[in-house]
Amino acid sequence: MPGPLEGVVVIDLSRVVAGPQATMALADLGARVIKVEQPGTGDETRGWGPPFVDEVSTYYLSCNRNKESITLDLKSDEGRATLERLVRHGDVLVENFRTGVLDRLGFPVERLHEVNPRLVVLSITGFGHDGPEGGRPGYDAIVQGEAGIMSVTGPPGTPSKVGLSIADILAAGNGVAGVLAALYERTRTGKGTVVRTSLLASVVGAHMFQGTRWTVAKDVPESVGNDHPSIAPYGTFRCADGDIQIGVANQNLWRRFAPLVGLDPGQAEYATIPDRSAHRARLTADIERALAGEGRDVWLARLGEAGVPAGAIRSIDEVYEWEQTRSQGLVIEVDHPVLGTIELPGPPLRFDGAPPREHAAPPLLGEHNDTVMAWLDERDA
Repeated sequence: MPGPLEGVVVIDLSRVVAGPQATMALADLGARVIKVEQPGTGDETRGWGPPFVDEVSTYYLSCNRNKESITLDLKSDEGRATLERLVRHGDVLVENFRTGVLDRLGFPVERLHEVNPRLVVLSITGFGHDGPEGGRPGYDAIVQGEAGIMSVTGPPGTPSKVGLSIADILAAGNGVAGVLAALYERTRTGKGTVVRTSLLASVVGAHMFQGTRWTVAKDVPESVGNDHPSIAPYGTFRCADGDIQIGVANQNLWRRFAPLVGLDPGQAEYATIPDRSAHRARLTADIERALAGEGRDVWLARLGEAGVPAGAIRSIDEVYEWEQTRSQGLVIEVDHPVLGTIELPGPPLRFDGAPPREHAAPPLLGEHNDTVMAWLDERDA
C-alpha cells in the first residue's frame, strides 16, 4: 500500500543529520526522495566511524533509508543543469548548506521558484538564517551547548550533552512539520513557499518548563541529574540489584505509591508535590531503603500492579531485542547491496489499516544515477 505522500518528489541536497533525518521521514511517508551527493565522497556521514561494517558506515545507515542516490558536481555546468531539471519536476527541495551557499551555486530562492513556482523549499541552518550570528556553522554538539540544553543535562555542575544528536533530530521534526504544512497550503494557493528552521530554534523551542522557569519566574535552571526539578519522586532509584525509573507525577499516584515503600501518603513533609520536592534527598533515602529489600523485577511487577509508572533502564542492545519494540515495527529488515539483510531502526509512525511497508536500504553512492536520469528524460520528453 503506498504511503500518504505517494507522488511527492523530494530533492535532497542535505547531508550529515538534520536534513537527511527530515528527508528520511518524508520517504517513510511515501515520498520519492532523490539524494544528491558530491561525486567521489558523498554525504560526510559515509566516512563517519567506527563502527564500519565492510567499509559501510553505520552512522550513514541510520538516516538514509528509502532514498535514491545520484551524484552531481554542483560547481559544474552539467551538474547545475541536472539540478535545474530536478527542480522543475520536484515538489520539495531540502538543503542545509550554510547561509548563502545555494545562492552562490546559482539557485537562490527566486531562481528556484522561477523554475518551479510550486516548489516547497526546506532550509535548515545551525543558528538561523539571519541575525548577528546567522551564518555560523552549527554541528549538533555545538548547538546543544549554545542553546542551553547542556546546562540542564547531566549530574549537578557537570554540563552534559544528550547521547543522541538531539538538536538535529528536533530540527528534522520541525522541518517535516513545516514541509507538510506548506504542501497543504499549496493545495489552496497553487504555490510553493520557503520553510526555515534551525538547530538553535528547534532546541530553544523544546525548552518547555525549563524555558518558562526563566522567562516567567526568573529562575535559572540547573542540571539535577536524573531527578525532575519540579516533581518528586521522579527519577532513578536503586533496588537490591540495580536501578529503576519511577515517575510519581500526581497526588493519585502518590497515594498508590507511598504504601508500597512503607510511607504515609499524608505525612506532612511529603503531602504535596512542592513538599516532596523540598524534601527530595530525605524522600529518596526513604524510598531506596525500602527498595533495597527486593530486586528490580520484583519492584517493577509490584509497581505495575499498582498502576505506578516505572521502568527498567535498558542498554541499546536490550531495546532492540525487546519484544515491545519489535511489536511496534521499530525494527525493520532491509536488503543492502553490500551487507545483505540487515536490521535498522524503523519509522515511528503507523497508519491504521495500512500493511507493513517494504523498506529500501540506504543507497550506495550514485546507485540510482541511471534510474533518475532516465526518469528526467521521460519527464522532459
